[in-house]
Amino acid sequence: MSEAVNATTRTGTGAAAFGLLRGGASAVLPVATVVAVIVAIWYAACIPLNSAWLIDRAGPEAELSTGDILAGVFNQERPVIPAPHQVATELWNTAVAEPPMIERRDELRGNPRSLVFHAWQTMAPTILGFLVGTFAGICLAIGIVHNRAMDLSVMPWAIASQMVPILAIAPMIIVVLNAVGIEGLLPKSLISAYLSFFPVVVGMVKGLRSPGAMDLDLLATYSASAAQTLRKLRLPASLPFLFTSLKVGIAASLVGAIVAELPTGARFGLGARLLTGSYYGQTIQIWSALFMAAICAALLVGLLGWIEKITLRRMGLAQ
Repeated sequence: MSEAVNATTRTGTGAAAFGLLRGGASAVLPVATVVAVIVAIWYAACIPLNSAWLIDRAGPEAELSTGDILAGVFNQERPVIPAPHQVATELWNTAVAEPPMIERRDELRGNPRSLVFHAWQTMAPTILGFLVGTFAGICLAIGIVHNRAMDLSVMPWAIASQMVPILAIAPMIIVVLNAVGIEGLLPKSLISAYLSFFPVVVGMVKGLRSPGAMDLDLLATYSASAAQTLRKLRLPASLPFLFTSLKVGIAASLVGAIVAELPTGARFGLGARLLTGSYYGQTIQIWSALFMAAICAALLVGLLGWIEKITLRRMGLAQ
């Protein structure tokens, strides 16, 4: 009898493990397929774009074989489009092989050769600006929902403010703040906050207005004040909308921090890496900085998604 029970248990465990592996494979396979297609297209694009320089350098009388052309276009020092393996190698050498901190003159300082160090120099104003923009956006959304005058006056201005290109606003903010002695983290944080607050405003306004008329009437029958209605009904109902807008806002905040580094001639940060790469034609450095920015954005959005999942589950709004 015990052997039969053990056999049944082993069979059930094996089936569960097989189901888990099958489910994981079904989730990974589509993503891997898309990545493989993108990498193949990327390699194919390197051939016509990078071969022109190779042929011009060899001269009109040179006869290059297909192997020589392929070896040349995929291993150029300053290609028009770097090959995927070149970007991956640069990321490994600058983000993994190089330590973010090094010891100089008996103290730890940032390593300018480390892409992780540059990423942190951009992430710090991104996070600070995102927090400021989120707080301002939530406060503004609450005012818009509860005050018709703000709805008619402030909301159009908030929309119009996003029509001005950030590349035009960033230098003005940097110059004005530098004139009054404010440099470093704060100017970049303000530009990040400028880009992140608008998605939060739009999402929160939509979320705060999401409760139905029956729910609002129910609280009115209990003589609930506007503050109680906000705390017990509107804010909980707005959380799914808020987290969706936060994911958009954090990505916009990162873009703002990178853009803020461009007109200042910053020495550190992902924007500085992009700028120096463009000055010296280091396309591999530019692409590696872009990929690091994408990795940072993915990490921030993933962190917000994890917080969203925990919060909504504890509130009973998600399984």
